[in-house]
Amino acid sequence: MTTVWVLGDQLSRRRGPLADDPDRVLLVEARAFAERRRYHPQKLALVFTAMRRLRDELRADGVDVVYERCETFGEGLDAYFDTHPGDELVVQRPPAHGAADRLRDLVESRGGSLRVVRNRNFLTTREQFDGWLGDPPFEHETFYRAVRRETGYLMDGDDPEGGEWNYDDRNRETPPDDYESPPLPAFEYGDHLADVQEWVREDVETWGDLQGFNWPVTRAQAERALDDFVENRLPDFGPYQDALLADDWHLDHSLLSSALNIGLLDPDEVVERAIAAYRERDGVPLHSVEGFVRQVLGWREFMRHVYDREMPGLASANQLGAERDLPPLYWDPDATEMACLSSSVGHVYDRGYAHHIERLMLLSNFALTYGATPQALNEWFYGGFVDAYHWVVTPNVVGMGAFGTDAFTSKPYASSANYVNRMSDHCGGCRYDPDATTGERACPFNSLYWDFLAEHEDRLRSNHRMGLVYSHLDDKRDAGDLAAIRKRARAVRDAAASGDL
Repeated sequence: MTTVWVLGDQLSRRRGPLADDPDRVLLVEARAFAERRRYHPQKLALVFTAMRRLRDELRADGVDVVYERCETFGEGLDAYFDTHPGDELVVQRPPAHGAADRLRDLVESRGGSLRVVRNRNFLTTREQFDGWLGDPPFEHETFYRAVRRETGYLMDGDDPEGGEWNYDDRNRETPPDDYESPPLPAFEYGDHLADVQEWVREDVETWGDLQGFNWPVTRAQAERALDDFVENRLPDFGPYQDALLADDWHLDHSLLSSALNIGLLDPDEVVERAIAAYRERDGVPLHSVEGFVRQVLGWREFMRHVYDREMPGLASANQLGAERDLPPLYWDPDATEMACLSSSVGHVYDRGYAHHIERLMLLSNFALTYGATPQALNEWFYGGFVDAYHWVVTPNVVGMGAFGTDAFTSKPYASSANYVNRMSDHCGGCRYDPDATTGERACPFNSLYWDFLAEHEDRLRSNHRMGLVYSHLDDKRDAGDLAAIRKRARAVRDAAASGDL
């Protein structure tokens, strides 16, 4: 008999080994996973509650489920093979680097065998990626267009729907002052969530708020979350996807990444639901649907393959030689008076979530220009977000956020306060002035930005995408302003490091 070993991020019954109606299923709830780093408690509650709910559903359908609660995977396998000696296990390939080999060693050292099959939580294969892109530097746009052609999603014959491949220029609006995004659905969890929360509260060192949990933990709940997004938030997702509002932590974002990344939803079904809404309903604009499709079909798949191709070196990449640790504000929203950062860190603390612009243009942008190591930032993201897994966080943070590698990013995503002021409502009530570069009330983003450009001038000036910004840096140098700007940047870093920014 072959037993399907279901890992905590492979909970799909729609495809993969679980779709074949197995006679036996193994799940191992290993507490050591929770102790590897200071995870957000809602991340732990999500994974372990979802595993227990799947166990109950399978048993209700007559499946023989072996559910081991133990300290480590090794202990769980010891208990399993004591009862089922010599069994073959089948598992979907874990996306984390080296995980399949580690699992195989654990199984074979206990007298069993492990068959690793394709991970069906992704739509594209390594062979497709290599055929489309070859060797680095990898271009997301090339990949995205290839996947669109391969799948036929949002295609009109050989051409993209509407005549354009993406509609970024229509997806950069800020909501009106009286805008209120639709309310989110609430879910019922039963005793499993409460039991997991009690264990986490008493036995695990975490960072973040355990309460306020509102993430789908079953297939039915994930389907309801998808329905709610498509019905209520998809139309405005596009134009407002880059906006930042102090009093609206989710705006019109889908909030489906946590369900996607543990297998409660499949990437093709969410893409197809969005496209169906565009084709069947009035008031669902193409630029909203294409923006969503690009996130799931394009960027999510692209990140998985970049990670696969660039590990293990990707995890330690640090091409700019950044040396600082993260400042205290990343753990304490009250450690800074910068309204934008305090708000974003607060969102992560409260819910284990911040949307992609907060992640890139606030949380990563500050760490980049501050000079934090990509590894320190990566560790913070990995522990703090409910949807975070090594395969998706590492390329996003080390490559995109911290510019630790140029394997797929052609320039650093550094910016001054101008971007934040344009896309958010944070600056109006902030202690710091977004229009000032020097002085105690000048927004820290401004001096850090210009100092960052000056610090890495030898490496970045020749970048063809940065010629204009370096001409502006030359203007500041010629005007005699750069020395004062860099002095202000040093003062900003000192204040941030002491928790007094």
